[in-house]
Amino acid sequence: MRFADTDPLDRNRFPIDEWALVETEFGLDDMGRTETLFAVGNGYLGLRGNIEEGRDGHLHGTFVNGFHETWPIRHAEEAFGFARVGQTIVNAPDAKVIRLYVDDEPLVITIAELIDYERRLDFRQGALSRAIVWRTPSGKHVRITSRRMVSFTDRHLAVLDYEVEMLDDDAAVTISSQILNRQDGRDEYRSGVQEVPSAFDPRKAEMFADRVLQPRVQRHEDGRYMLGYQCTNSGMTIAVGVEHAISTDNSFTETGTIGDDLAKHIYRVRAEQGKPIRVTKFISYHTARKVPSRELVDRCDRTLDRGAEQGVAELFEHQRAWLDDFWERSDVAIDGEPEVQQAVRWNLFQLAQATARTDGDGVAAKGVSGSGYGGHYFWDTEIYVMPFLSFTAPIVARNVLRFRQRMLDNARARALELNQRGALFPWRTINGLESSAYYAAGTAQYHIDADIAFALCQYVAATGDTDFLGRGAIDVLVETARMWEDLGFWRSGATTDDVFHIHGVTGPDEYTTVVNDNLYTNVMARANLASAASAVDSLQLRDPVAYAKLVARLGVTAGEVGEWRRAAAHMHIPFDEQLGVHPQDSAFLEKELWDLENTPESSRPLLLHYHPLVIYRFQVLKQADVVLALYLQGDRFSAEQKLADFEYYDPLTTGDSTLSAVVQSIIAAEVGYHDLAVRYFRSALYVDLADLHHNAADGVHVASTGGVWGALVMGFGGFRDHGGRFTFDPRLPDEWRRLEFRIALRGTRLRVTVEADSIAFHVEQGEFAEVSVRGEKIFVQAGTDVSVPLDGQGPRLTGAPRMKDVTGSRRSDGTLLTASIPTLSLDLDSDETAIPVD
Repeated sequence: MRFADTDPLDRNRFPIDEWALVETEFGLDDMGRTETLFAVGNGYLGLRGNIEEGRDGHLHGTFVNGFHETWPIRHAEEAFGFARVGQTIVNAPDAKVIRLYVDDEPLVITIAELIDYERRLDFRQGALSRAIVWRTPSGKHVRITSRRMVSFTDRHLAVLDYEVEMLDDDAAVTISSQILNRQDGRDEYRSGVQEVPSAFDPRKAEMFADRVLQPRVQRHEDGRYMLGYQCTNSGMTIAVGVEHAISTDNSFTETGTIGDDLAKHIYRVRAEQGKPIRVTKFISYHTARKVPSRELVDRCDRTLDRGAEQGVAELFEHQRAWLDDFWERSDVAIDGEPEVQQAVRWNLFQLAQATARTDGDGVAAKGVSGSGYGGHYFWDTEIYVMPFLSFTAPIVARNVLRFRQRMLDNARARALELNQRGALFPWRTINGLESSAYYAAGTAQYHIDADIAFALCQYVAATGDTDFLGRGAIDVLVETARMWEDLGFWRSGATTDDVFHIHGVTGPDEYTTVVNDNLYTNVMARANLASAASAVDSLQLRDPVAYAKLVARLGVTAGEVGEWRRAAAHMHIPFDEQLGVHPQDSAFLEKELWDLENTPESSRPLLLHYHPLVIYRFQVLKQADVVLALYLQGDRFSAEQKLADFEYYDPLTTGDSTLSAVVQSIIAAEVGYHDLAVRYFRSALYVDLADLHHNAADGVHVASTGGVWGALVMGFGGFRDHGGRFTFDPRLPDEWRRLEFRIALRGTRLRVTVEADSIAFHVEQGEFAEVSVRGEKIFVQAGTDVSVPLDGQGPRLTGAPRMKDVTGSRRSDGTLLTASIPTLSLDLDSDETAIPVD
């Protein structure tokens, strides 16, 4: 685990500002990271934080949610049912580019002499701004300021404002505004960074060998430019349009050109000292699966007309108003830790940028901030992002669930392909088809079904939106329950009752694959089966008409529902009496321990340094698995079981996945490891800001940002929502004076304030809410605040679980658990075998 025990940011370069991420010095060595950190987006459209002048960069990226190309997956050895078609997000034509020349000298930020520099991502304004003073080679001083915004109120619209002012002399100024198809076209200034093949890393997107975007439309008139394309294989279409406006007291001329992959609008200005030149770009993107590009161009026209009519000032006002509402619903305030407060708000702002205007699309692992993981959607969304949405932005949550609901037919077909009834959702996808070429860590993660069902039930419990179920979302519960009931099987013994087992699956921990009775899978499948049965029974009582339609649509029978309930009641939940822990799977405890404490950092993450078969032979975890089950289904485990399981699995967890730290933080806080909980929280908090996993350049870890909210609200705030019962048992860190957050419960928004000796509730919107605090029921009404005294912040345990506490224990067969590291490795650059030093 990569801990961030102290503030990991260079505060000379990134000063603390609780409402912005500010950079005061340009950095060449970490451009990939800062391009991610300063990206702007709205869930549909994302612009990486590239330099406007557009020459040097790690990845010049413009991404549209769901806009992808397909390609055939070629397996070295074929087998029936393997994923056949890969999907990868496409780098959309880049409309951010503005090239500046003063007396024909280009501004190249990476080599320019900058007298002043500041870049600011403002969390309240929802804009990226930059202000620099450039001393040209001839000694003239030029002030350049810019603002960039992707609209939260019009998801197809972005605005770029660019202003140039000569400070101490006149000059000939040329501003070349461009649209560049970087996916296929050549940028004459393109650095060689993107041309160099990178080392193997499965977290990165696939590269295309052939042309992706086929030109369909080129049009320009009166400063408006349109480019339209169609993807070669997927058939998806895209149009990008740009409208230009200039404001200056200087004399100028303008010209334009357009081609298949490049459009330019050029202003030539006789710039006088003290007379600024302001160029505004209104930018619109539209995409579709089947609509011709020419129709998308028409849509861009309408978007640009509307944007130009409103004007820049009004658009930024709307952006601020939207974010005012967002922060009213979503802000989490921490007293006494300003650097933590800044990082928290950056993470929350990333959640807005990844989800706000998905409008029926999914939430990709990197949102729209980068190309990592190929732009795919995973189970991460349902478990790490959906809780934030369900309790702060229910409309967005509903849209994300509808996206999964629309995948149901493909999920049914996929289940049939794997000889199962019901539906099996893809582990990774963009278009609804499974695209994971490695089934052991992909398709075998059947828990995706239960994760989606969990998110659906959590949303309904949080909002009371039972109408959503009646209108068809219940089909997801029915078909996933059918899959589990069909996948599992019954086994009985001479001294035991019938028990329901699930074999041949992979849990969240990808360092252990294709196992029997994975605890997380069984626990979540149990919840899936039970919730499906309850939802069907409830629908029959609440809405007989909707129930009749369900029966007609899916053929649901009372006997079938009874079988789901029976399977849930008899689900096998493995437990080892000798060690006093829940085995991660039926064979997990038979393996030897991987000695993580003595594994060199140079061998981490393990997936980049060891063959999967080597890793699979050990008790070692990529991410929390059993511990995640303790969190999501915490009401099904005792406090003693949670503590024992956490102490066993924590030393075995590498944290190689960014999904792990937040879950470990939540359970560490609950069982009493307060200091460790804070350490895990800080690691998640800075995973991108400090690039702790060395891949922030590929985009924001969106699930981790959702987990940060979860660690604050569920971990330190102690909030739980098991079965629609809303409970609190806080764990406020010693160094925090106060923690304040909001949650929406069935139409009522509560402000919750946790202090060392109390927890208080205030209704900000709505009428009332019912919660409980450490077993005491609380009724909170509008106009009447409630404060509940707290006797401490739960149990207190010092230090952290260690490998030595696990090593030497005996299994149920009497054998000892031993720890080691597979140290023999082959140096592929030589003929010698090397044994690295621990």
